[in-house]
Amino acid sequence: MITGTTQADVALLVVDSSNGAFEAGISKDGQTREHALLAFTLGVKQLIVACNKMDDESVNYDQRRFEDIKNEVSNYLKKVGYKPAKIIFIPISGWEGDNIKERSTNMTWYSGPTLFEALDTISAPKRPTEKALRIPIQDVYRIGGIGTCPVGRVETGVIKPPITAQFAPSGLSADVGSVERHHESVLEAFPGDNVGFSVKNVSVKDIRRGDVASDAFNQPARGVSSFQAQVIVMNHPGKISAGYCPVIDCHTAHVACKFTKIENKMDRKTGKVKEASPKLIQNGDAAIVTLKPTKPMCVESFAEYPPLGRFAIRDMRQTVAVGVIKSITSVDSMTQQS
Repeated sequence: MITGTTQADVALLVVDSSNGAFEAGISKDGQTREHALLAFTLGVKQLIVACNKMDDESVNYDQRRFEDIKNEVSNYLKKVGYKPAKIIFIPISGWEGDNIKERSTNMTWYSGPTLFEALDTISAPKRPTEKALRIPIQDVYRIGGIGTCPVGRVETGVIKPPITAQFAPSGLSADVGSVERHHESVLEAFPGDNVGFSVKNVSVKDIRRGDVASDAFNQPARGVSSFQAQVIVMNHPGKISAGYCPVIDCHTAHVACKFTKIENKMDRKTGKVKEASPKLIQNGDAAIVTLKPTKPMCVESFAEYPPLGRFAIRDMRQTVAVGVIKSITSVDSMTQQS
């Protein structure tokens, strides 16, 4: 789910409207909360909410039930960072087809768009073609007659053979032979495109999910030894101190990172420092922290490459905090200093 969300321009949040199921989804550990939080954290700014199972006998297409769900979900989405006034809420039944493609006769009280109509209102985001190439790798395949083919979404820049791709954090370089988009060969691919590209003289085992492909001769991506980030603790049952080592989900990478230092605690609204070098942070706190990956990893600062500069912190099978990367210390710079 997380990898798919990092590659999305719009999210469709499907809420179970049936009695008991909605309450479970919107509860503290519910999936509705989890998915909405991850969508916003991972950069999906456009959202549609579909209230499904309106045909369930516990709901029976009831307008009041829909309004109650809409109000409660809106309140949570506002806390996450969305603007509920800009979000379309649609009562639907996937089973019966109500308000999916055609307007429902069972909910004459609803005057908004169908799901298909709502999807048509989504605007394409501006694509950062002027930036250097970055493609987080999702999978790597060996295709007969072609060779090794990494697959991923172009986040920034343009990939146009023939170029030499460099993969971070390994530093491996390889010539790109061809690019495919949706099983069709293309001369070039742009941000937002999911592509596969062939690389020469490289084994499938040399490239891994979570690597980042870039142009070896135009601001190539690097591995990082550490990075400084602003984090907001959302749902941690205890207190976080230096030494804490959760899993960081950033683009397609899934790496345990250690909190080496909590620099300061900040006011979430103003950004002003509330406390320097605090020993602990907990739910509701915003802080600047230094994180060190436990194995090679490639990330970027949010200011330069937003898709590679935001992350979710997961522990105990749930999202406990979110963050954006302020600065990175690349492996190259550490080598030069030593």
